This record gives sequence, structure tokens and C-alpha cells, in this order.
Amino acid sequence: MSKFVEIQGVRLFLAQPDRSAGEWIGQREILKQLLACWLTVDQADYPLSPRLVGTPGIGKTTLGMAAARTRGQELYIYQCTSDTRPEDLLVTPVLSEDSKIVYHASQLVTAMIRGGVCILDEGNRMNEKSWASLAPLLDHRRYVESMVAGITIQAHPDFRCAVTMNDDESTFEVPDYILSRLQPTLTIGFPSRQDEMSILRYHLPFAAAEMLDLTVEFLQGAHELKLDFSTRDGINVLRYAIKRLAQDADHPLSKDVVWREALEKCLGEDALDLKALADRKSRTLGGSSVPMGLGDFFFSPEDPLHPDQLDDDDDDDDDEFDEG
Repeated sequence: MSKFVEIQGVRLFLAQPDRSAGEWIGQREILKQLLACWLTVDQADYPLSPRLVGTPGIGKTTLGMAAARTRGQELYIYQCTSDTRPEDLLVTPVLSEDSKIVYHASQLVTAMIRGGVCILDEGNRMNEKSWASLAPLLDHRRYVESMVAGITIQAHPDFRCAVTMNDDESTFEVPDYILSRLQPTLTIGFPSRQDEMSILRYHLPFAAAEMLDLTVEFLQGAHELKLDFSTRDGINVLRYAIKRLAQDADHPLSKDVVWREALEKCLGEDALDLKALADRKSRTLGGSSVPMGLGDFFFSPEDPLHPDQLDDDDDDDDDEFDEG
């Protein structure tokens, strides 16, 4: 792979592709849907740039990685943040050792140039100014303009892109004119019991069967209660528990005791009682709780000046009037 290219007289140093493994286990339909987005069926057709949406840790990035591997293309991952600038996304000027300005292409621009796949990770953490710089790339024009380097970069015909977004509150609201370009939305659900066990065994082939069973049972229970504990959470719990067991090999600890300790340390004390956590979450989101009125912010419910107390007094007066 060449370290740089020249575009319109400007030398760009390229980023390195991601070479980590990204096997997708189970849920073959969602993988087929992503691959369909990247197909072209005619010379006048162009690929789609879908949104991959789901709970943190559900495997959105892994899905994109697996799709790139399936297509046999180089993979580039760009991590979006709330302070990402357009020049970070495209071309960044860097002061070299001989005090000259050199230009470095981002993972996204490198994928554009080399005809690779770019996953924009955590896209809903990025501000509108940065998204605006990608508008012409995400429609039929398929190019970006670097104001820093003063060049226009056209995407290779084989360039493909997807954006992962956590299914939670984002730092910035993605503008509608960008959302209309990021279509379709592919929602990744929780894996089945069998798939979840296979994923854990793939990542932790050295884990004891008893601890795998405890973890899968916990995760499946969380999924049924619509709690946002993911397979990644399960992997972290298992890793910590296995390390604790190895640490105290001379004084063996009960596997279930160590596993519960790992659960609490990784996911918090609330994770020890999923049903109670789900009930609290339901009440927080509305449930059967009585909505607060304006008076609740200024008076305790027992305060004689609370509007409810005043209403009760009025009712008593009305009763006395009626009896009279």
C-alpha cells in the first residue's frame, strides 16, 4: 500500500486500514441487508449509506467490519466525537520535522481514495458542521471538498460507507438533510440464547461452561426485561471473573460468588436484581406514577400551602356548605 497519493498537486499521506478480526455470529439477515445496501445494480446506480442502530455493545461496528470482510475490501473506522471538526473528518494539516506543512488524509478520505469501506462510528455524537462537510459524499455526487488543502476528492466507485448510531440520547441531533442521506436504518436486535452463547465462546474459548451459562442466563433475562445490558457487557463480566479466579488459584473461590462479584463491579449493584431494576426503570419512564405538578417543586405534599392541600380544604368547606 502506497503511503501517499497526489490529488490536484497536493500530496496526501494515507491512513492505515483496520486489520482486526470482525466475525459476525448469528443474525444473518441483518448482514444480508447491509450487503444489499452496498450493491449497485446499474451503471447509473450508486450505493446506499445506511445507519446501523442499536444498544451500545450490540455489535454494530462488528457487523460493518464483517460486511467489509465479506466483500473483500479494506476497512477503515473513523471514531466520531462531539468535538470532531470537518478537517478531522477529511484532511488534517500537520507540521513536519522540517517545519513544512504536510496533509494527512483521514480514515474516511483514505477509504474514498482506495475504494475501501469506512465505518463512521458513533455518528450521532458529531456536530452539524462536520456532517455538512459530508453532504455531497452521501448523495449522488460522491465527493468531498477539503478547505484546508484546497482540493476536491472524488470517491472511488468501490467506496462504501455505513454509520453506527447508539439507540440513546445523542450529543447532537443529526440534521434532517443528513438523515435523509443515511438510509435505510438497519436496527440490530439482541441475539438469541444460542447465538449469544456462540459469541461468548468465540471471544472467550477458555471460559468455564458454568460461568458461560451464568452469563448467558443473565443476558437473556435482561433482554426479556428490555434492559440495555449487551453481549459486550457479558464479555467484560466474564473476563473479570476469570481473572479473579486465576488470581486466587491457591485459594479456590466459588465460581458463582466470583461471577456475582464481577457482575457488580462491571455493571453496578443494580444488575444483581434485574426485576427490581426493570421495575424502577418502568416507574422512571412513566409507569403508574402520578405526574408531578408545579406545586411539588415548591412545597412538600404535607405542606398546608401545597395546592392539593388547599383543594382538600376547599372540598371540606364545600361539604360543610352542602350540609348546611
